[in-house]
Amino acid sequence: MKIKTANFVISNTDVDKCPNEPLPEYAFIGRSNVGKSSLINMLTERKSLAKTSGRPGKTQLINHFKINANWFLVDLPGYGYARTSKKDKRTFQKYITNYFLKREQLLCAFILVDIRHEPQKIDLEFMEWMGENGIPFSIIFTKADKLKPKVIERQVGEYIQKLLDGMWEEAPPYFITSSTHGAGRDEVLNYIDTINLGFFEQQKK
Repeated sequence: MKIKTANFVISNTDVDKCPNEPLPEYAFIGRSNVGKSSLINMLTERKSLAKTSGRPGKTQLINHFKINANWFLVDLPGYGYARTSKKDKRTFQKYITNYFLKREQLLCAFILVDIRHEPQKIDLEFMEWMGENGIPFSIIFTKADKLKPKVIERQVGEYIQKLLDGMWEEAPPYFITSSTHGAGRDEVLNYIDTINLGFFEQQKK
């Protein structure tokens, strides 16, 4: 997929105010400081489409970007904020939950995981919640440029095994990326493109 246009549409905390166009939607979410904004900018080849920050928890709204005028990329607040109050955390959790449970346009969520770390309880619990609620998702491992290939293989293998030891009979699709080197960009976009093709073919029937 070649991204020709990527335009900001709206930010809000109310799922009912999200765009009502019948276009496929893909949400990106992960723990604070996982490299989500950098990944979105890398995927779209825009330097500042998503605002990057060294401060965890910078994204605090549901941000919609229209890509190629035919699908939405959604930048969601992370979970596990380091510098927000308990009240704010509850608020974020509520509208993130509402988004996933109510958003019919959502075809797939991408859960971002920092490949440098061992499987985190908060990530595994979030994936379990997604599975329990029947929400399709894939995993994007970020910051692969920080590790050597053999270490990447070991880290990914450990993560997938952790999922299979839990509630999963098979692992969800996953991608290994580096925002610095552009690794994984084509794989993620081609995956989205394949889902989009199926969606639009279904709409024609």
